[in-house]
Amino acid sequence: MTIHINNERLADHFVTLCETSSPSREERPVAEYLRRVFADLGADFIHEDDSAEKTGANCGNLIIRFTGSTAAPPVFFACHMDTVKPGHGVHVQRDGDIFTSKGDTVLGGDDKSGIAPLIEMMSLLKEHDTPHRTIELIFTTCEEIGLQGAKALDCRPLQSRFGYALDSSGIDKAIVAAPAANKVRIEVRGTAAHAGLNPEAGVNALVIAAQAISRLQLGRIDDESTANIGVIEGGVATNIIPEHITLKGEVRSHSMIKLDAFTNEMKQRFEDATAAWVLPADSAARRPSMEFVVETDYPSMCLQENDIALETVRRAAQRAGRPLTFVIGGGGSDANIFNSHGLQTAILATGMTDVHTTDEKLDLKDMVRLTELLHAIATE
Repeated sequence: MTIHINNERLADHFVTLCETSSPSREERPVAEYLRRVFADLGADFIHEDDSAEKTGANCGNLIIRFTGSTAAPPVFFACHMDTVKPGHGVHVQRDGDIFTSKGDTVLGGDDKSGIAPLIEMMSLLKEHDTPHRTIELIFTTCEEIGLQGAKALDCRPLQSRFGYALDSSGIDKAIVAAPAANKVRIEVRGTAAHAGLNPEAGVNALVIAAQAISRLQLGRIDDESTANIGVIEGGVATNIIPEHITLKGEVRSHSMIKLDAFTNEMKQRFEDATAAWVLPADSAARRPSMEFVVETDYPSMCLQENDIALETVRRAAQRAGRPLTFVIGGGGSDANIFNSHGLQTAILATGMTDVHTTDEKLDLKDMVRLTELLHAIATE
């Protein structure tokens, strides 16, 4: 199958998207750009939901539909509109086919390297009047701050029941499984005292936290599970025993049983360290206490080999004449949420590299390859 992608049009859309600032909760300029582009391409349906009331974003999620002319089942493609910070005032630099920022912001390829190929795919379908299945495009807000847009998405307008989230590094790769995650917040409370004059009167919340952490399984726990403590906050001054320490972390696993077990183990370690603190007999200090709060971040996803999403992309890759690698991922994305809503979703790689850093870069050739794959899916 041969299609003639307009590389420079694809590049122009990518640069325009990247230079349109859209940090989380500030996606409105990108949403308006997408409304204009897809309206000009003849979209049959453009809908903005009311998720902004829940996310605090300055716009909602977008659902855009192009009604098809073939009997193939409808399909959706999803990207998120937001970027991480620093994402204001992005200036794209191009060296041949390689795009970077000027170095003081991210580039925004996460996830605009997925959006630009969707625009090019629809442009190709329209200018060549190519028969295609019904195509729905989902553009979410607030993905980078907890998948909030996807969690608040009203799925009722969707006609498609399977699709693809375009949101991963690498190329020619489909992610078929990803773990569930729990966020944890731990509050350890002791008693303040002067560290030089009367340290015996204090209960050091930091020491209790450190004793608990030293007994935790962190990093790679097994081939399905990881855990991390990523934020530690507390203390007032170097001469005061720290009374209150806040810790934030996470546990991830492809197994819900293990997710619960490792989360409970983390809690138990902090309970044990708190209970083990010995107060002097004549101490007026309060016994230390601990609060452990768990928030479900996102559920796991796991597609089966004969699921329509995998069968469709496998055939499309064959038509496009390229290998496609199926892998198990370690992170969460909007796809986790879509799958939990009954929308069968695989994740497709877009070529993004060094994401979430000011060294981020993207190769135009990878976006071209993605466009070819999307076109093959749409025209099956």
